[in-house]
Formats: sequence, C-alpha cells, structure tokens
Amino acid sequence: MAKIVYKACRNCRYLVEVKADKCPNCGSEDFTKLWRGYIIVVDPDRSQIAKKIDAKIPGPYAIKVAR
Repeated sequence: MAKIVYKACRNCRYLVEVKADKCPNCGSEDFTKLWRGYIIVVDPDRSQIAKKIDAKIPGPYAIKVAR
C-alpha cells in the first residue's frame, strides 16, 4: 500500500497531494512540505473552525505551516 504524501498551501493551509499544481481552495501555487497536524473540515458552512480559517471546501487543512 502506497503512502500518500501531502503538501500544504501557504495561503490557506489546505492539504493537497504533492503532484498538485494549484490549491483547489484558494487557487494559490505557493506550497510547503513543512507542516504539522491537520483537521478535516466536513461541512464548511456550519463549522466554526472552518469559518475561522476561511475554509471554503471540505477536506484536510494543516494546523501549523512553516512560512
């Protein structure tokens, strides 16, 4: 079983696979592989955390991203 490796968008912290070129959440092309911890947003419209981090789409978001 292959391990899926993610990188985090530096703009919105959305986690994408390493082969992705553009963030599906904010459209940024600025990524980092240096991130720690993650949350999974299921319903961005009803989640207080999603509103705080400006999550527009469901999915995984990094908690801490290296700048």
